[in-house]
Amino acid sequence: MAAPSTPTAPAAPVTVRMFTQRFSSTPRGARLARRLALHQLDAWGVPYGSPSSDTAAVLVAELAANAVTHGRVPGRDFELAVKLLGPTLRIEVSDTRGERRPPAPGVSRPAPRPLAETGRGLLLVEALADRWAVLDRVPVGKTVVAELDLTH
Repeated sequence: MAAPSTPTAPAAPVTVRMFTQRFSSTPRGARLARRLALHQLDAWGVPYGSPSSDTAAVLVAELAANAVTHGRVPGRDFELAVKLLGPTLRIEVSDTRGERRPPAPGVSRPAPRPLAETGRGLLLVEALADRWAVLDRVPVGKTVVAELDLTH
């Protein structure tokens, strides 16, 4: 005779909230990455046009534009991963160029010239993200990660 089984509490369903997509290393690919990320966030309950969505839009746009501008290797794509980890939104943009790394968070860099059209992307990331870092990507390249603490 088998021992009676002990009833267990039902486990909470596991919901994976992760979006990953590769995009062409072109301005069009960067725009598409931003649009699809916002669409996915809206589907996850971060409404389009909310402060969190707008901040995420800037972060994705800047990181994708940097991957296209500075991390482009002809014939290779960049990758966007957006992860909703509880109250934290994690944005990862990976490219295959490892030798051109942005300065680490907190490292001072020269301010862009007042009328320059470039040079402010990582300043925006540093100002808007709660945390960010540059990580090595295996087997080649780098991943720039920005995290945003969501407020509901």
